Amino acid sequence: MSGFMGHEPDGKPGQPKTVKEWVFTLDHKVIGVWYLIGAIASFIVAGLAASAMRIELGSVGPDITDNGDIYNLWLTMHGAVMILGFQIPALLGFVANWAVPIMVGGKDMAFPRVNAMSVWLLWSGILLALMNLVIPDSYNGMWTGYPPYSLTDAVGNTALYSSVVIILGMSSVFGAVNLACTVAFMRCKGMGWFQMPLTVWCVFTANVIQLIFVPVLAASVLLLSLDKYLGFGFYNPEVGGDVLLYQNLFWFYSHPAVYVILLPFMGILFEIFATSARNDVFNYKATVWSVIAFIPVSSDVWVHHAYVAGLPDWLRLLQTFTTLLISLPFGLLMLSLTGTMYRGAIRYTGPMWWAVAAFFMLIIGALTGIPNALSAVDYGISDSYVIMSHFHYVMAVSGGMAIFAGVFYWFPKLTGRMCNEMMTKLTAAGFFIGMNLVMGPLYFAGIEGMPRRYMDYQMFADNATITSAHHWSTIGLYITFVSALLMIVVWLHGAIAGEKATSANPWGSQSLEFTATAIIPGQGNFPTPVSVPEGWHPYNYIDNPAPVFEPHPGHTGGHH
Repeated sequence: MSGFMGHEPDGKPGQPKTVKEWVFTLDHKVIGVWYLIGAIASFIVAGLAASAMRIELGSVGPDITDNGDIYNLWLTMHGAVMILGFQIPALLGFVANWAVPIMVGGKDMAFPRVNAMSVWLLWSGILLALMNLVIPDSYNGMWTGYPPYSLTDAVGNTALYSSVVIILGMSSVFGAVNLACTVAFMRCKGMGWFQMPLTVWCVFTANVIQLIFVPVLAASVLLLSLDKYLGFGFYNPEVGGDVLLYQNLFWFYSHPAVYVILLPFMGILFEIFATSARNDVFNYKATVWSVIAFIPVSSDVWVHHAYVAGLPDWLRLLQTFTTLLISLPFGLLMLSLTGTMYRGAIRYTGPMWWAVAAFFMLIIGALTGIPNALSAVDYGISDSYVIMSHFHYVMAVSGGMAIFAGVFYWFPKLTGRMCNEMMTKLTAAGFFIGMNLVMGPLYFAGIEGMPRRYMDYQMFADNATITSAHHWSTIGLYITFVSALLMIVVWLHGAIAGEKATSANPWGSQSLEFTATAIIPGQGNFPTPVSVPEGWHPYNYIDNPAPVFEPHPGHTGGHH
């Protein structure tokens, strides 16, 4: 069954008209929209869980619950759903599916049926995770699933946790193979490796990381269920197991997963920065090699999550070095983003507001990450709010804001309509202010000794810094909540009643999804196979030659 994002008789691109067409489509763009819908739904669920926790922490003592299991359920759902249900599907699902094939001049993904299976595995995992809110033995062992707690009856349904992670992991692996083959073999005629947009490079590299490390995560959580339900002893110290084995296996995947999220959202920032500044990406080839460097370097940094876990000193010393080492390719990417803006004719559109806000959040998170890499410093702040604030800045908040920037950026190509510019900028400003109020003060609470994952802080009631930090953080939640709600309203209004896009390229991009397609790309993406002439580059804003369409629709073109 072919895709349904076809062309109407009048030549205008069409969209699926029936539920059956939406469900059974093989068109990569429609599948990308399914990923986006699932990601936004997950963002809402995870955001509500975060809001409940933040309100509970607004003051000393119980506010909306005094049940620790309920609070742990919120904490578990927030972490697991925000990462596995929102960020990774939005970046390696929506961006990888909707944008990447068009960016490389392909007519679809390499394996459309595998692509469809990937998205429905994702939805299966999301729905299974949501069951955790209604089943009687809901799992409350946090998103990390650490034993020995996850091996006890008090944690709830460990098998549910293992199943969700494995199903979502299968979706990721199938999608990663598909995306890698699409980029390697379905680029249009004339497009070399160093003529690909940075978004393509970042998504491609992130998927390679997924292929290497996801099987380790799947194995580690499977062993949890084998231990708990069948009496195996991988992690159970009572029968000779070791809980640190799980911690090492889990973070061996989960720290590379930080770059699985970081790289694609930085790719989005590169697209928006270059287009808004009408500037070539600064030092493009060095930037590409910096992206590729994350594959080997990310494999050797996981122990900084376990500095206080009783590991040998030589390993802590080695991983301090490798954790600092990975700041080099990351620093080059940040310099490249900054250089791309230098002397540019910058237009601060709505997407650019979101992208700049994400960039500044990323700077804050990155700078606070350098001292965290030092084991001597980490000893004093491990498992405190300092760590929690750092990774929210560097991955969660900046990544989420970059995703929203990408949705606004590609919104005209998704819907044929424009979002209200003033309201887009207002939501960006509100979200930026709100999240800085949420996370900024908690750095100081962590320095004062506030542990993360506590539902109350009665023991710190006399500490003015901690109580004040929680007070301001809760105020920031309300600002963020209103901004996020308004953002969703802006999307819905834009899709239903927004001003119709009068151009297929409203931002002035040089990438193929804007320069070589209709306002809403039709089935096969391009009217006839497309090729790029010599001298073409996605970031050449001065004298870039136009893409060329094959004169014979029957000719399939393809990668040369």
